Amino acid sequence: MRCLLTASLAVAGLAGNALAHRVDGPVRHRKSLGFGPVHKHAVYRSTPYQVVTNAFTRMSADSDPFQVARLFVEDILGNQLSEASSYKIRKDSYTDSNTGITHVYVRQIINGLEVSDGDMNINIKDGMVLSYGNSFFTGATPAHLAQTALDVDIRHPHQEFCDGLTDEIEMHYTSFLASQSDQEVMGDAASAPVPDAALKHLTHLHHSNCRFQDIPSTLAAEAQGQDLELRAALLQFMIAATPSDHVVNDILSNYDSHLSKMVEYSESNHFAPSDEMPYMMVENVPDAVNPVKAKLAYVQVPGKDDDSVHLSLVWKFEVEMQDNWYEAAVSATAPHRIISVVDWASDAPVPIPEPEQTATYNVFAFGVNDPAEGKRTTEKENFDTLASPVGWHSLPFANDPSLRGVRLSTKEFYRNTTTTWGNNVFAQENWEGQNAYVSNYRPDAGKGKSFDFTYKPKETEKPDALEEAQKYINATVAQLFYTTNMVHDLYYRYGFDEVSGNFQQYNFGRGGQGNDAVIANAQDGSGYNNANFMTPPDGQNGRMRMYLWNTAIPYRDGDFEAGIVIHELSHGLSTRLTGGPQNSGCLPFGESGGMGEGWGDFLATTIRSTANYSDYAMGSWAANRVQGIRNYPYSLNETINPSTYKTLDKPGYFGVHAIGEVWAQILWVVSQGLIEEHGFTDTLYPPAPRADGTVPEGDFYRPSVGKKPLVPKHGNSLIFQLVLNGMKLQPCRPGFFEARDAIILADQQLTGGENFCTLWKGFSAKGLGPDASVVLRTPWGGGVRTDDFEVPTICSA
Repeated sequence: MRCLLTASLAVAGLAGNALAHRVDGPVRHRKSLGFGPVHKHAVYRSTPYQVVTNAFTRMSADSDPFQVARLFVEDILGNQLSEASSYKIRKDSYTDSNTGITHVYVRQIINGLEVSDGDMNINIKDGMVLSYGNSFFTGATPAHLAQTALDVDIRHPHQEFCDGLTDEIEMHYTSFLASQSDQEVMGDAASAPVPDAALKHLTHLHHSNCRFQDIPSTLAAEAQGQDLELRAALLQFMIAATPSDHVVNDILSNYDSHLSKMVEYSESNHFAPSDEMPYMMVENVPDAVNPVKAKLAYVQVPGKDDDSVHLSLVWKFEVEMQDNWYEAAVSATAPHRIISVVDWASDAPVPIPEPEQTATYNVFAFGVNDPAEGKRTTEKENFDTLASPVGWHSLPFANDPSLRGVRLSTKEFYRNTTTTWGNNVFAQENWEGQNAYVSNYRPDAGKGKSFDFTYKPKETEKPDALEEAQKYINATVAQLFYTTNMVHDLYYRYGFDEVSGNFQQYNFGRGGQGNDAVIANAQDGSGYNNANFMTPPDGQNGRMRMYLWNTAIPYRDGDFEAGIVIHELSHGLSTRLTGGPQNSGCLPFGESGGMGEGWGDFLATTIRSTANYSDYAMGSWAANRVQGIRNYPYSLNETINPSTYKTLDKPGYFGVHAIGEVWAQILWVVSQGLIEEHGFTDTLYPPAPRADGTVPEGDFYRPSVGKKPLVPKHGNSLIFQLVLNGMKLQPCRPGFFEARDAIILADQQLTGGENFCTLWKGFSAKGLGPDASVVLRTPWGGGVRTDDFEVPTICSA
């Protein structure tokens, strides 16, 4: 393009007016794209009565589960199988050593290309299919590298998403103007009206996702002979993805130049032959921090005027940027529309800032949520010999990223460190807010490994507050390292191990992909009052960024609020467990993305809870707000937290964080039912393993029976196990119903279903009974929901 294109924005006036009244605050809103087609044809079957096919029957208990899966898939597909339409069982399928359930992940193949959202996950045990999810395309197979419908025959997810947001903004803005008028009538016109958080978030969401929605059509008018042009599709995505107006202007003003500078090459560095289609790599992509991965694929899109589904030929990209890590599908032919996009980076929710007010390792032990809850104590390296066999400060020389390219003379296998650098996590400061981490500063405790650093920040003037916080970086990084390792070991003991995609540099020969320890950045300089976690597929490092909070003087350090750290690490947990460790796109947006947020809140709250029941708010200390950063604290009291499933229909509940707090509240109520039934354990950590690696029951597990998995005996440890097991059983892109059913199925497999009615009573108490429903579901979580407070008939007594 020779000149700057002006993108049309249908709601520019509304958004501008709304933001003109914004409250100046310390929050930095990170730009993030996230939308895609709604798969109405997707199903999840989780009971024996639902798992019925034409000819498939239960096989013998000693049958190979992968052979069972093949026969099951082929029975479902029937005459759809052909040379042009087939499937593959993904390599990240695995058998859970704790439950004995084999989780088989299947990807649809058409014309040799993946249908990137054509997923089937099948859960098998003892020759029986326990449950399955299926979103395979069932329409006519297109010709090779062709679409199944013309551009005009399909509903474009990007346009539908933006049109829906426009309607939401208009509705909220009308309500806002009405409230402003009411204030004037009541004589309160002197106080400037402030849009609520929902309206501000909506306008930010629209600006992030919809500002350049018309660019593909504009550029297509000038495109000549560019069918399947990878670089053009990628460059158009970068226009929409970059948060920098400077980069946008540069691309649009120097379009041809950028196109010519982008270099494609094949990812052909495999030592052995592989049946995986290699990615193309693209260098010199504006605003990408690493070469972009690209390959051709299909994505399913809805028909324009009916419930039909068509295939769209796309370039599938993996784009790592400074603040985002996108998995995007962009039309392979012009106009290069964005069909779907998932941001692997997940934020902590942004608090509503209050007026600033002054307030005032050894570490805060695990379970002490923040400095307001307790004092720092000297804690030992509490590594678990199952989860961290060589401790927290050792890793193989060969897996150490700080030694890449270094010729070593030692014959030792493991390197022992005296810093916050180990097999599970690399923790360091990131004051510059960049992606580099290897050479960033981290404390060195010397041979004694005593990470004992002062933490006594003082009240200062505002301009000196940042420098004051940075003085205590040693204590900060040590705390982050400690908390992250504790979470790693805890989640490991509940089943988040190597084959299921956990985060470790070296996997000790236990399967899964290594070289993906968590990169944990403390006091990240790219913002304030937030936190985020990026979860690429297994084998690539997770990246967590923790921020300072300038909600008080001295600044409050998010690294010292365990709930925030646990919330972020739980994004890695739920993303890797849902749909398989090699598929990071299964919790993209809407109810799926919201539950990704909700699990983090629920697990963090469960970890901090005690035998003496209490309500809990999220982020209270860091945000300097007693009520925290959610709409309500998590509570059994209906007047304190009235959330039900129907609450998601209310204005302001379209975003993933609001959706997530409803899911977390539902799980909180369910968990309290189990605690009432089974009691409470003061520690969620299972007993230390014996020398031979076996685990004693102690007072933690029920007496073991044969080879069956150990069952936590207390309500809070049991729900912890059921939630993680449920993540493994649920399908890719689950909703509340599928996640609920997966937890109930997890109990059936773990306890024989003895908690069936207790679980249903908890879900039903918050409107998620068996007849709850949702219609007209949208990608951002909209829809019309119906609560059901009844329980299944068998539980009515």
